[in-house]
Amino acid sequence: MAKLNSFEEIIAWQKARELNSIIYAITNTNNSFSKDYGLRDQIRRASVSISSNIAEGFERETTKEFIRFLYIAKASAGEFRSQLYLAFDLDYISKNQFEEIKLKINEISKLLSGFIKYLKSTL
Repeated sequence: MAKLNSFEEIIAWQKARELNSIIYAITNTNNSFSKDYGLRDQIRRASVSISSNIAEGFERETTKEFIRFLYIAKASAGEFRSQLYLAFDLDYISKNQFEEIKLKINEISKLLSGFIKYLKSTL
């Protein structure tokens, strides 16, 4: 694998950035979701936490620290997924939105797992 020069090159970060835009758009435009301040803010924070922890870990410039932050990002992906189910159960999002977003968050989780596994092999 080629050396990464910035966190922006990390595919998991790119996909998490896309997820941020999607969840902000949905929570801004869906009236019920936008008024459920607790869930709205929590799912936004979980989403932003994924991309933020990838970036912060990368900037720590040590593999061990990077791995630690990737684990935090992965945990935030799990938190996000749980909140996504609640949003669906409350009819804040449609079945199609739920399925589309669930595919995206699962892909991010898999990318993070693979990246963690790779980085651990370099220690």
